[in-house]
Amino acid sequence: MLAVQENPATTRAGTREWWGLVILMLPVLLVSIDNNVLSFAIPSLSQALAPTGVELLWIVDVYALVLAGLLVPMGSLGDRIGRLRLLMIGSVGFGVFSLVAAFAPSAALLIVARALMAVFGAMLMPATLSLIRNIFTDPSQRRFAIAIWAAGFSGGAALGPIVGGVLLEHFWWGSVFLLSIPVLLPLLIFAPILLPESKDPSPGAVDRFGVVLVMGAMLSVTYGIKEFAHDGAAAGLPFIAVGLVLGFFFVRRQLSREKPMLDVRLFRNPVFSGSIAANLLSLFAMVGFIFFLSQHLQLVVGQTPIEAGLTMLPGLVLTIITGLAVVPLVKRVRPAVVVAGGLLFNGAGYALVFAAGESVTVLQLVIAFLLLGVGVGAAETISNDLILASVPPSRAGSASAISETAYEIGSVLGTAVLGSILTATYRSGVSVPAGLDPEQAASAGETLGGAVEAARGLPAETGSALLHSAQAAFDSGVNITSLIGVVTMVLAAIGAAVLLRRVPAHR
Repeated sequence: MLAVQENPATTRAGTREWWGLVILMLPVLLVSIDNNVLSFAIPSLSQALAPTGVELLWIVDVYALVLAGLLVPMGSLGDRIGRLRLLMIGSVGFGVFSLVAAFAPSAALLIVARALMAVFGAMLMPATLSLIRNIFTDPSQRRFAIAIWAAGFSGGAALGPIVGGVLLEHFWWGSVFLLSIPVLLPLLIFAPILLPESKDPSPGAVDRFGVVLVMGAMLSVTYGIKEFAHDGAAAGLPFIAVGLVLGFFFVRRQLSREKPMLDVRLFRNPVFSGSIAANLLSLFAMVGFIFFLSQHLQLVVGQTPIEAGLTMLPGLVLTIITGLAVVPLVKRVRPAVVVAGGLLFNGAGYALVFAAGESVTVLQLVIAFLLLGVGVGAAETISNDLILASVPPSRAGSASAISETAYEIGSVLGTAVLGSILTATYRSGVSVPAGLDPEQAASAGETLGGAVEAARGLPAETGSALLHSAQAAFDSGVNITSLIGVVTMVLAAIGAAVLLRRVPAHR
């Protein structure tokens, strides 16, 4: 029988707890690897399954979208039934549907498999962070444990391109999803041995209608953003409006419940809301950058998947180093300075790409990604600690779910906003030559990967013209999204500096 920690006293963690943290890093690495590997598989996936531009965005987005919609209810469910139990259920389900995704024969089935992976993935992430909150009750140890947890995301991002690059060099695109099996097996074996069970001693009832509202809100808004970028305001704004209305009713419902699924009153605390915003926007910057960087390196520069992974590796490693380095830094420097500074580093990375324009070099992209590595490492680590420090241990699951929801919304928006604008700019700028069959012409006009594949079957001169036009259209879109990234990060830094200004050092 597992011991259940309801409200653990403040004690120093020992060897068992730190080994437990090692086990908790496995699902963190898995989810991060999964997100980043898919970005590198986009070119080969585009050529194998021939998705439309919208399908391609949904293949990337549906996982983060469903995950974001379910993180809050799954965090609440973990508070109710036990976070370790939820972690085990999520691990099994995630592994099963990873296998389905690996062998999906069509873009439509891959989207479905990714959505079901997200259902179980939503059980993994709040459980890991909330277990850390309950295991590491000493503030200094907790901050360091969270830094390691955040570094796990960056570590997965670093490992994903390398491992995924090797797989994509030798196997089909679906092999990247098989990485979950060797990662999840040790978790299923050792988690019950090393990790204590924990739950909320007085949880509220599961709010089924609230789940419907929050899922409907997120689906509508994200779909509206995609339609706005693809077909204009008339197509997208109605969906966005529906999502905002559903979101309003969700918030109103939570305010009326004695034990809400999501305690929206927490957002009245400027430190909590500022940290959530910093969390979300850091991931917005990182995922949006990776979305175009992985395609540029492979489809414009001509690098292989593993070469592209190695090109990105320094920036991802720097994210890990920075996340660990800021832990002792906040003992002397206010968190507002660290978080706002991190967001400005993100903006500097986008500014470098924007300044270079369509003639951006690989070296400039590497330097820009290094700047983002510093920024995301600093902002993510400290904002996550501030989020968890503001709630009692009994509500750790819900707080963790909010933090993870911000993470996933940032991922969704990074692809949905920047990716949709990039896709729309590409579609309006590419010139498809005559002589292609309707399917080839449609594919070349939708995505850069489709244009590369179509060019292979054309005469040398025609294929070269198509590639030149497609690459120029793609880089033009990158220039626009980079400007948006600069403006967003500067505004985010100002907001973080204001909202977190009262938080002292030595927390």
